[in-house]
Amino acid sequence: MTVKLTITLAQMNQAVGDLRGNADAMISVYQSKPDSDLIVFPELQLIGYPPEDLVLKPAVVERAETELQRLAEATNDSTAAMLVGSIFRKNGNLYNGIALLEGGQIKDVRYKVELPNYGTFDEKRLFTSGPLPEPIDFRGCKIGLPICEDVWFPTVCEHLKSQGTEMLISVHGSPYEIEKDDRRLGQVATQRVRETRLPLLFLNRIGGQDEVVFDGASFVLNGDASVMHQLPDWDEAIVDTHWSNDGESWTCAPGEVHQLDDHPADIYNAMIVGLRDYVNANHFPGVILGLSGGIDSALSAAVAVDALGADRVWCVMMPSRFTGQESLDDAAGCAEMLGTKLDTISIVPAVEGFDAMLEGSFADEEVDITEENIQSRIRGVTLMAMSNKFGHMLLTTGNKSEMSVGYATIYGDMAGGYSVLKDAYKLTCFKLSEWRNRNKPSLGMGPDGPVMPENIITKPPSAELREDQKDSDSLPDYEVLDPLLHGLVEEELSVSDLVERGFDRETVIRIEKLLYIAEYKRRQAPPGVKLGTRNFGRDRRYPITNAFRTI
Repeated sequence: MTVKLTITLAQMNQAVGDLRGNADAMISVYQSKPDSDLIVFPELQLIGYPPEDLVLKPAVVERAETELQRLAEATNDSTAAMLVGSIFRKNGNLYNGIALLEGGQIKDVRYKVELPNYGTFDEKRLFTSGPLPEPIDFRGCKIGLPICEDVWFPTVCEHLKSQGTEMLISVHGSPYEIEKDDRRLGQVATQRVRETRLPLLFLNRIGGQDEVVFDGASFVLNGDASVMHQLPDWDEAIVDTHWSNDGESWTCAPGEVHQLDDHPADIYNAMIVGLRDYVNANHFPGVILGLSGGIDSALSAAVAVDALGADRVWCVMMPSRFTGQESLDDAAGCAEMLGTKLDTISIVPAVEGFDAMLEGSFADEEVDITEENIQSRIRGVTLMAMSNKFGHMLLTTGNKSEMSVGYATIYGDMAGGYSVLKDAYKLTCFKLSEWRNRNKPSLGMGPDGPVMPENIITKPPSAELREDQKDSDSLPDYEVLDPLLHGLVEEELSVSDLVERGFDRETVIRIEKLLYIAEYKRRQAPPGVKLGTRNFGRDRRYPITNAFRTI
């Protein structure tokens, strides 16, 4: 006799801390699937992931218990059941777990065993590791519930297999990183399936939460590791999977297999999702940014328009006496192509005012970078004033190359509430700009055609804080700088390591020094979208006061 099950995967967004809102969203999905046997929700769907120290607040734990009970009661008059991720308190310990809700009751609970404590994760300071879990008996199927990190290592799945498990359902809060979808499917999940010969449902959340974004891209593998379902990346998706057991094993019927984003479309959509959810979740009417006529501000404006729509993006050009007509024209052209509002506010009167104000104190000093930074800080004050007056969040426009070496002005162009380029090196910004001028992202609300004048991409980058200034006056060419920084930051290589790769020794020594002494600036920088494996902030946590050098 063939046994059948319909299991619904609910690839959804979450709102950290909005327990009632998250519960209501789950109830809505649950009520829309009366013919399903089991509706599965992502990791910590009830409280939102990552919750950080919010879970240490007793009132949050109490609210989670109340809302989980309300979710259980929603199953009272239906034949369908739910698997809901939440936090659980037991014997004074706090666990990251998942509950089976059925027939109006909390039928079973399983706890996460492997607690990640690297990069963006710090679960060991929040949760207690659970015991090796037993499978749950559900309608003729023994289901194992490895939670997120539990499936990235063999121990939990091997134990579940030894206990008679017939199917693995693994709920995740797995943040986006470049090429991570390949690692999830091609390495981790496929390896667990080949080890256990068990089918696997891999469910991930979507959406942005501060610096991390979640791309979804959930999937289903049969016991032979064949892909039966591939859910889309970046979008919510509620998908029924149909299972049968002929007495030998459980198999999933084929479903839709979505094509995931290629590179760099994945990076661009990650930026869209991160900014969109940050602005909307924090109830800003829109964003404001300085549009200089350079590539970083043009790309930031394009991402903002694609994330929020042109009517919620306000651009401001703030020329000084060093601003060339080319920059004015490029900024105006970019704003026109994007369809955004553009104000022009000269900072010349403010610069003259500061010159007069500081004339006595600076009387015996040469003009230097101080006067350059004053211009940047005047622009920061101007934009923050407009943000303060009208409520739009100030979007900063600095890239990772600049942030790495301190080529940014604290309280100037670093001032603001969020950055979409924080984890994007300069060469990546060029690549993204070229790509966006030829393509419209799947999530984009902006125009179909180009979003910036080609001249913005091809002209030499410049801060325009002094006559004839170019980035290359102070920094190596980005074709040299970016690979060097990748070695120092992402790979943690030494000066000797990089010299062996062919980099000039004195250049490496200088850039390593700049990287370390700029730490105090980065510590005060706004949050921004995490794209790679070592973003400044959650991933790379260096001391500000640091005398170590690798020479």
